[in-house]
Amino acid sequence: MQELTIKIKQVDHLMNIAGVKHNNIRLLENHFNVTIVADNEKIVISSENKEVKRKIEEVLTILLEIAFKGISITERDIIYLLQLQEADKIALFQQIYDKNKILFLAPFGKKIYYKTLTQKYYLEALEKNDLVFAVGAAGTGKTYLAVLYAVKLLKEAKVKKIILTRPAVEAGESLGYLPGDLKEKIDPYLRPLYDALYEFLGTETVDSYLTKGIIEIAPLAYMRGRTLENAAIILDEAQNTTNKQMLMFLSRLGFSSKMIVTGDITQIDLPKGEESGLLKAIRILKDIKGIETIEFQKMDVVRHPLVQKILERYEN
Repeated sequence: MQELTIKIKQVDHLMNIAGVKHNNIRLLENHFNVTIVADNEKIVISSENKEVKRKIEEVLTILLEIAFKGISITERDIIYLLQLQEADKIALFQQIYDKNKILFLAPFGKKIYYKTLTQKYYLEALEKNDLVFAVGAAGTGKTYLAVLYAVKLLKEAKVKKIILTRPAVEAGESLGYLPGDLKEKIDPYLRPLYDALYEFLGTETVDSYLTKGIIEIAPLAYMRGRTLENAAIILDEAQNTTNKQMLMFLSRLGFSSKMIVTGDITQIDLPKGEESGLLKAIRILKDIKGIETIEFQKMDVVRHPLVQKILERYEN
């Protein structure tokens, strides 16, 4: 059994690559079916297969470069890196964690980066277009990055307000039987939007902006009859809009505004036979300049690694 040794001068870089309880190393061992020992400022790979050792060295070299930038390496990063390697696109991984590509500096100094190449293309599309559709599986960052981009525009004074909306479609539960007034019934369905805002702006700022009307969160029906100017407007869960609702929403777009429409076309909760307004909009608007559609795949899922496997099994 021949060994390949990669020396790492800084212990904190070695610990970062190895991961909590050496979970990152275990992932590499299982993927390549080799033995890897990370200890005493070095990583040692034991294998008789030269091609396997070449691939591991390629992965570890990139991970070491990421560690030098002070970026925490997660199990999800390892999985995505290996997927890119299998697709012969591993060289593109560096584009995600370019040290000059920090998307946002959240409260308490948290640095937010792209997690996948599709997320990078998504943000680039938002910069270039006034209307962007983002479709794909749950957990790919569609809504999270849409809210991040809206907050970024607000902080840069490129818009005056943020408007977040969802269709009030019952997903197996009746809204009418929930306690409280309309706001109290709808708020739980808008919780992912609140959570993202709190992460990017902090609780006090969000609450203040909601009171002042700088941030507005409301059901889609509340958009009717309005023209939304100087605003970042996000329609989430758009797969549950009807054609009439989608047309109503898209026609609200005013000057100096950005509109982001997100949805997962595998989770349509409309009545049987009702066409999704999201699907029709993407189909009939695809050739218009200033409108772009970004499609997220299962490999873009950035939640727990098991989520990707669960989605694959259910799809099959």
